Amino acid sequence: MQTDKQTLSLGQKAGWGLADMGVVVFVIVKQLLVLSFLTNYLNVPVGIAGLLTTSVLIFDIITDPIVGYLSDRTNSRWGRRVPWMVIGAVILSGGIIGLFGVPQSFSIFGTVIWVGSFFALATVGFTMVAIPYGATAGEMTQDPKERSSMMGFRMAFASLGILIGGAVIPQLAGGTKEGHFTAAIYVAPIIILSIWGSLWATRQAPRILSPSAQGFISTWLLVFKNKPFVILVCLYGIMTLAIALITAGLPFAAIYLIFDNGNSFLSPASSALGILSLLFACFVLGSILSQAFWVWMSNRLGKVSALIFGLFIYIILLIAIFLSLPSAEIMIIAMLFIIAGMTNGAYQQIPWAIYPDLMDITRDESGDAIEGAFSAIWLFGQKVANAIAPLILSLILAVFGWRESSDGFTDQIPEALRALQNSITILPAFILALAIVGLFYFSKYLRNYRPIEC
Repeated sequence: MQTDKQTLSLGQKAGWGLADMGVVVFVIVKQLLVLSFLTNYLNVPVGIAGLLTTSVLIFDIITDPIVGYLSDRTNSRWGRRVPWMVIGAVILSGGIIGLFGVPQSFSIFGTVIWVGSFFALATVGFTMVAIPYGATAGEMTQDPKERSSMMGFRMAFASLGILIGGAVIPQLAGGTKEGHFTAAIYVAPIIILSIWGSLWATRQAPRILSPSAQGFISTWLLVFKNKPFVILVCLYGIMTLAIALITAGLPFAAIYLIFDNGNSFLSPASSALGILSLLFACFVLGSILSQAFWVWMSNRLGKVSALIFGLFIYIILLIAIFLSLPSAEIMIIAMLFIIAGMTNGAYQQIPWAIYPDLMDITRDESGDAIEGAFSAIWLFGQKVANAIAPLILSLILAVFGWRESSDGFTDQIPEALRALQNSITILPAFILALAIVGLFYFSKYLRNYRPIEC
């Protein structure tokens, strides 16, 4: 039943990481673009837009345990995970296209129903891909160093997904409602091909073919009995809340807080790409540059210590951005976003390398391979954070008088702009500080619970 600690080929590790490019495109779309699309281009009031976004993402959470359990019990000639990912990629891409294809004549009520329906469909496809994909991290190898290497490849491709979702789609959209639909049509095949290409590249990698014999209740009892894993899920959810607040607020910041005075050598790029796309390109550059560094830091200091270090630098970076806003110096902001990408690499990579190590505890103790159930709970904490972040941001902005628009821009009062500035810098920094405190406890608990290479 157990997968050996064997060395995977370079192609298998890179191929495994490829799928995350398609997965992350949707993560960025739901975190970055949906709330902004509703508020800035469809004239939906920010409070209603935040409630809709959160409602759909709560629905997304409900589907997780079902897909996780069923993927563990799936029996097919291609294994337990492949059928889910193949079909899920198509559903995910179709949902994204529909999400941005709102008919022009719709009322606000019709718009909310349309966007909510296709957003929900896309989240179902996302769950069908993301949970089986996360489960394979525990099946392909049990070597912690191999997993760190796998996560390095994963985050390199995830950075490309961030670039596509955060820079390419806004650039193709061109600041119009219709442009978002065109961008979705162009990007949908990339999502499908990255996921299918990953399955083909890893077709010879180790995997567990036999379906789990555990019942529904006993499966979840085994998962929640693994206390270190449950603690890590909660801590990663806290970290994700901070990142999701930043991501949800960034499109607003790119319109209302960050400008270009035209005096920088980046000004031509800013004019050609747009501020949001330029900043995401800088962010992705920093993220790609940092991947090997965080693998090295994990091996050198241990994964938990390296993560604490990365989050501490992240807090300093957020304070620096707070002090810089509002800003017309695009060069300074771009440099800060490169550093942000580098610090964000710790959040992106290291927890994903820790959690398969913790799954091994249950497999060793019980003899059952229920990685799909673990993957469902692992994503649960992140999805809760991603669900409530747009609601938190929208409520803060609504309280301070934020105004909706149908053409991408409208005048905002100073109090609303200050609320936006605090919501994407000081508030996330405080949340990351709470996560650091929790990680110190987690590290101590883990040492006492069971010696494990984290």
